[in-house]
Amino acid sequence: MTIYTKDYVKDPVALKDYTQDWSDWLGADTIVASSWEIPAGMTKVTDNIDGTAKATVIWLTGGAIPVDYECFNTIVTAGGRTERAMIKIQVR
Repeated sequence: MTIYTKDYVKDPVALKDYTQDWSDWLGADTIVASSWEIPAGMTKVTDNIDGTAKATVIWLTGGAIPVDYECFNTIVTAGGRTERAMIKIQVR
């Protein structure tokens, strides 16, 4: 199952960070691994797990107007669970 979380709007030349907050889903568990699937046309600059191990952060640039990009974040937890979430980046 993919959790749909949020829509973001960005300019195609902007370099911005986007946070996927997993804290409600995680409970007492923590994130140990994170990967992102980014569609063609959008560029991932960097990504990481935040200091609390309850959220992931990705920095993106690019995109074409007026395209909506679905970006998927898959995590693995210390407790051995795996889940996936999707954010939508609307380039305007």
